[in-house]
Amino acid sequence: MVGRTNGQARPVRVRGKASPRTAGRRAAQRLRCLVALSLLAGLLTSCGSEESGGPVSLNWYNFPDDSGALASAASNCSRDSGGRYTISYQKLPRAADGQRQQLVRRLAAEDSAMDILGLDVTWAAEFAEAKWILPWTGANRRRATVDTLEVPLQTATWKGRLYAVPYNTNTQLLWYREDLVPKPPTTWAEMLAMARVLARQGKPHFVEIQGAQYEGLTVWFNTLVESAGGSILNRTATAPSLGPPAVRAATIMHDLATSPAADPSLSNQMEDQNRLAMESGTAAFELNYPFVYPSMKSNNPELFKSFRWAPYPGVDPGRPAKPTIGGIDLAIGAYSKHPDLAFEAALCLRNRQNQMTAAIEGGLPPTLRSLYSDKALIKSYPFAGDVLSALENASTRPQTPAYQNVSIAISHTLSPPSAINPRSDVDEIGNQIEDALESKGLIP
Repeated sequence: MVGRTNGQARPVRVRGKASPRTAGRRAAQRLRCLVALSLLAGLLTSCGSEESGGPVSLNWYNFPDDSGALASAASNCSRDSGGRYTISYQKLPRAADGQRQQLVRRLAAEDSAMDILGLDVTWAAEFAEAKWILPWTGANRRRATVDTLEVPLQTATWKGRLYAVPYNTNTQLLWYREDLVPKPPTTWAEMLAMARVLARQGKPHFVEIQGAQYEGLTVWFNTLVESAGGSILNRTATAPSLGPPAVRAATIMHDLATSPAADPSLSNQMEDQNRLAMESGTAAFELNYPFVYPSMKSNNPELFKSFRWAPYPGVDPGRPAKPTIGGIDLAIGAYSKHPDLAFEAALCLRNRQNQMTAAIEGGLPPTLRSLYSDKALIKSYPFAGDVLSALENASTRPQTPAYQNVSIAISHTLSPPSAINPRSDVDEIGNQIEDALESKGLIP
């Protein structure tokens, strides 16, 4: 028989029995219930293991590392915790902008899974001001600062408080071909003069540096400004400083870009393009990070025989350059459920053993001063002494919560380097920075 409900036909039950369709639905419902109960039991068991003394799971968000050094550090510290915690290495996107975007979105949502955060050296001020990360105090601060280089610590400090612990650092050196340049230049003027002579002789003569419209262009400008005795922002980070040192910096950039020393691809080049150009044999000089050394050794063993390094060239004779440092600082998420263990784990992740592995396997310069006299590091880093000297006299990028906008204002105004008008462009940068610091105006 057939009955009707709201115009829809349905089967009519005979007492004590159900139709095959109804029986099938009941079996499916029972199966779904069993699956749900099984999943719930697994979740309860997982929660219970942590609450009953099992290891706490800590998430470590950091850049993707192909060398295995970061995964090794997470494994080492999980093992050494004595069963109190395990560290899960969560890989962020490769590009720095993508890394920051993911962290900002999740922290803004107060995500409690954000335990240990690998921050670019320009993010601490922004994240601290937003109260997304916890300050390092007491014993944790003391342990974080012992044997740690001063300039990397500055990148992790905001308004006098330490908000992260330096995990690794980085600085550029001057790399050059000894078969073309027996004695390396000490200033930019000297280097450009050498490049012109090589060009007239028909020899490789390019100066490889980051000229694309991105963060690398800002780093180049900041290094020159600091090396000329100036700064982009004032000491309180409330207004632009710039002035004559910035005009000198912009002039040097323009001079290179309009000279024979300029690679034809300068306005599109980043660090890796610089490396490849040097390895191809078309350049005499390269301003870049230490990763180029093992790359040259592997990719062009013949050219490697004359591949040398020297301090970053200065602006004035007798005054050392102040190269802008890079690196990653480890911060603790403000919404972590286990901040005490996260602080302890972060200190472990950047201990001597793990920094040594990151330096040798991943090419990441350490932040612990004592490692630079370690024979194992020097064997893989024959330039360790020059890196240490550069780090001790290095500069940081402007420290402000508005750094992203400051950097964009600089890189857009100075791109392409061949079109730089030093005085007017520095004035324009100053105006845009004022707007950025006051959170007004449109950033290009």
